[in-house]
Amino acid sequence: MTGSRDSLDNSRFTEAIRDPVWKHVWLTPEFRDLTLSAPFLRLYRIKQLGPTEYVYPGATHTRASHSVGVYHVALRLLRVLVERCGLEWTTGTGRASFLVAALLHDLGHFPFTHSLKELPLEDHETLTARTVLREPLASLCAKAGADPGMVASIIDRSMSRADGEVLFFRKLLSGVLDPDKLDYLNRDAYYCGVPYGIQDTDFILSHVTAERDKGLVVDSRAIMSVESVLFSKYLMYRSVYWHKHVRIATAMMKKALFSALGRGRVVPEDLYTLDDEGIYALLASLGGTEAAISAAVRGRALYRIIAEFDVPDGAALPIESLSARAAAEREIARLASDRSGTSVGEGSVIIDIPERISFECDLPISDEGVPFSESSTVFSGPVVGRFVSSLRKVRIAVEPSVSAMNGIGKDELANSVGLGYN
Repeated sequence: MTGSRDSLDNSRFTEAIRDPVWKHVWLTPEFRDLTLSAPFLRLYRIKQLGPTEYVYPGATHTRASHSVGVYHVALRLLRVLVERCGLEWTTGTGRASFLVAALLHDLGHFPFTHSLKELPLEDHETLTARTVLREPLASLCAKAGADPGMVASIIDRSMSRADGEVLFFRKLLSGVLDPDKLDYLNRDAYYCGVPYGIQDTDFILSHVTAERDKGLVVDSRAIMSVESVLFSKYLMYRSVYWHKHVRIATAMMKKALFSALGRGRVVPEDLYTLDDEGIYALLASLGGTEAAISAAVRGRALYRIIAEFDVPDGAALPIESLSARAAAEREIARLASDRSGTSVGEGSVIIDIPERISFECDLPISDEGVPFSESSTVFSGPVVGRFVSSLRKVRIAVEPSVSAMNGIGKDELANSVGLGYN
């Protein structure tokens, strides 16, 4: 794939993947070979939404299908931009590198969605970049017309290589209307059977242009598309991603892994290449509390929620860190033991607080000359900022067999997580 328009020549895209969301996804033989590599095949063994299938049984799609979808949207976006804007500041190698980055962007992803990001592990983007630079992917990327170093730099923003072309493609791959978001919102909604994530991708692509320094730019006719993406993301977090039972399942697995890492029973390197089955097998092999918690998750014996609290706007709670959270869990277990006269182990209590997330809204609106948040939208910066605060809830859950919490008042539980209700 060299040259300008030739790099997107339809005649080279002879390999089709049938996809329920995008229908036919076309690849070149070289891109097909990337999907047959061992690092990519691992993604078929990682569910895109982790334990969400416990709530939405259809949510069994994988990181692999999502990655193929991101590549598809990236290819459509690139073709639109070349046709509409020329993209003279990009090269054939750069365009191929962008498409490979879209296809391989999740290679280093952990099982259980983003719930393990709080653990003391390397970022999945860094792991992805490292994998791309090793064989067999380095050679496969080159055969696809890409520069492996450029692919890695587009994916991993911490890498020092950041020339103008890399910065431009980074903006395309990660932004308000990026291919990743357009695929996962549509795909997750499709498999969960909910309407909230569906996006009008054709309309969005009909109103995007690009500038070298800004990345994607839209006109005011596309403001409603940005609004749709932002509100859909909010609704998907509210109904799917941060559903209370999904949160508890992921918090349980996070607790088991944090305990195993803290006690030196596993090291981070043990986790980096695991798939869903591998992470269960590893924890089962450890025995003890870690094995019991992971077995409960696998058996859908989720901890029951005994208290739920809203987080005040902008509040930073002492339990934001996993270590502080673990200390608060031990204190609640101790208090329950003292009140009931029965032993409540620290593994029987879980506190969950969602991580802080971003609702990006800095997309330039060309004909209004301002960023989206200052445009004629109703979604001003403060309004979008409220999305996160309205979603974040602290939950305390206990092992189903534990009944010793009855003597602890809600005010005491609130104080234990730093909310200070009296």
